Amino acid sequence: MGSTTMKGALCMALIFGAGVAFGSGTEEATERTQAVAASTSAFVGTGEPLQYATPAAYRAATGLEVGQYSQAPGLATKVAAGTLPDVGGRLPMEPAVMAPTEEVGTYGGTWERVFLGPSDMTGVGRILSDSLIRWSPDTRSIIPNIAKAWQVTDNGQVVSFELREGMKWSDGSPYSADDLMFWFEDVALNKDLGSLPSWMRVRGLPGTLEKIDDTTVRMVFPQPYGYIVRMLAYRGNGISYPKHYLTQFHPAYADADALNRATAEAGFDEWFQLFKAREQLWQNPDRPVISAWMPLTDRSVTRYVLERNPYYWKVDVAGNQLPYIDRIAFDLVEAGEVTNLRAMGGEIDMQFRHIDISDFTLLMNSRQEGDYRILRWTPASGADPMILPNLDQRDPVLRELLRTTDFRRALSVAINRDEINQIVYLGLGVPRQATVIEQSVYFKPEFATAYAQYDPDTANRLLDGIGLTQRGGDGYRLRPDGATLSLTIDTPGGLFGPWEDVAGLVAEYWDDVGIKTSINAIDRSLFVSRSRTDEFEIGVWNMDSALDFLLRARYWIPQSSVTFAPLGYAWMRSDGEKGLAPPDPVQRVIELYDQALATPDDAVRLELAHEILEIHADQVYVIGTVGMVPDIGVVKNNFRNVPENAVSDYTVHTPGNAQPSQYFIRQ
Repeated sequence: MGSTTMKGALCMALIFGAGVAFGSGTEEATERTQAVAASTSAFVGTGEPLQYATPAAYRAATGLEVGQYSQAPGLATKVAAGTLPDVGGRLPMEPAVMAPTEEVGTYGGTWERVFLGPSDMTGVGRILSDSLIRWSPDTRSIIPNIAKAWQVTDNGQVVSFELREGMKWSDGSPYSADDLMFWFEDVALNKDLGSLPSWMRVRGLPGTLEKIDDTTVRMVFPQPYGYIVRMLAYRGNGISYPKHYLTQFHPAYADADALNRATAEAGFDEWFQLFKAREQLWQNPDRPVISAWMPLTDRSVTRYVLERNPYYWKVDVAGNQLPYIDRIAFDLVEAGEVTNLRAMGGEIDMQFRHIDISDFTLLMNSRQEGDYRILRWTPASGADPMILPNLDQRDPVLRELLRTTDFRRALSVAINRDEINQIVYLGLGVPRQATVIEQSVYFKPEFATAYAQYDPDTANRLLDGIGLTQRGGDGYRLRPDGATLSLTIDTPGGLFGPWEDVAGLVAEYWDDVGIKTSINAIDRSLFVSRSRTDEFEIGVWNMDSALDFLLRARYWIPQSSVTFAPLGYAWMRSDGEKGLAPPDPVQRVIELYDQALATPDDAVRLELAHEILEIHADQVYVIGTVGMVPDIGVVKNNFRNVPENAVSDYTVHTPGNAQPSQYFIRQ
């Protein structure tokens, strides 16, 4: 396996490094590597970080050698004191090699950010994202990461991964195939801890994970699984569990009496509650990690701090162990709008999360005073926000209306998307229907224009055509049962953009065609709770993941609780035993989706994906407003190696796809 998979990794590296020569960024680095110095006296950045599988892959792509390994000054002090092995003893035999965005960085500093509290850990997770394999920064390819190489065989039924020999957890313990097997056998297959994740199934059938040796594992599926590699680049971040640490909380390994005592002392009734608490990184800073930084505090504090992982397994082209930045600190703020105020005051070093587009002008005008620049990354957002009619609404009369295709079409064409774009998004977005973005291989122009024109006359005609012709004394249409036709739009606040403003305009447009509409602005957690319990009538959410929608199809099929058919989600998960069956076209979409993930044939997958998107364009299960609104970020002028542009999306763990370990603070 080794030579074959390494050849694949080298080919990948050659693709990313072709035609680019890299040199060192400091005088010290040029002394360490004559090959780099002979090429150039200053590192030449490419505009985005390039990651090579191994030093050999870097050499094959550039003809250059990685410099002698070195480390952050603070770690050198610990090595001298005998409390930490030297850098060569902490790195794997073949570390991953990073060619930074702009230049080889310098060590030191604290990256200042903000967060909104314990529920706002997603942003932290994306910064720490490191999976077996990962998307390249431009999202066009998948590259080695924790696994230095991989191989797909048997028509997509088997995927083998070659891990890095000598790689270690943040506490210095070896990272090996046993950690992956622990996740699979003792966590994913343990009913007390959860269930096998959906991405480890193909057409409903479970796959398995097998250990070949300490550095080799393979996933085996009962049928071809053409999308497994892409899925792992997206979902594989959570499969590395530190077996040496977590076994003390698992009954298959721990002494029963000791585990019972530990469970009771921690205030839990069951062992699995203790296990989940100790496994959860945000609650337990003692848990070893493989990410570039490791938590020093739990998420309940007002200043959440991460510190560099001294055993991180990546180096730059000059041989410097990453990350460059010593710490990341998240200060607690009470509301999303405070983030923008902190940014304008120069108190944030680099952040995209919670930077509100509605304050774009103010942010631009404050750049000089705050000593920062504004970056606009390309969002994989098909609609921001999208509108979710609840096809499973508890009220049977309203449910029937929301399940009527012409009713949803009327709601869509009644919306003035151009006006929303100008008023709310300063003209920066693209008025469109909720669908994949233009950069997607699955995109067709007709998907983005279907029932997206502003046409209140057509909306009125469609509503009249389904029998909603009677009106009350207040001018609003009456439902078939004689009650006033009214809708309430639930909008989650705090964590997101100006969705309440968008909802307010939508309410006016629907009022104009005779539907009495109100806004219910609520907390995000309450919004999710209402979605899970089927209490909402109309919801709003961001349609992210619109570059490769098959990776995260929750907006096209009932794949989560935040969906257009929440009871359809329960129906899917229970094989029809619970919940409520979605309409026939949705069931067809579910079948097409399963086929698309399974097929190893790209041409067949394209046809299947197009049929899914055609059904949605015709049925308008999800209604778009404005999409492609730039994801704006505030970056201090001395905070470097941040790409000027990058794809911004949940499926690529932004900003993780821009490789935060190579960011640095110029002193």
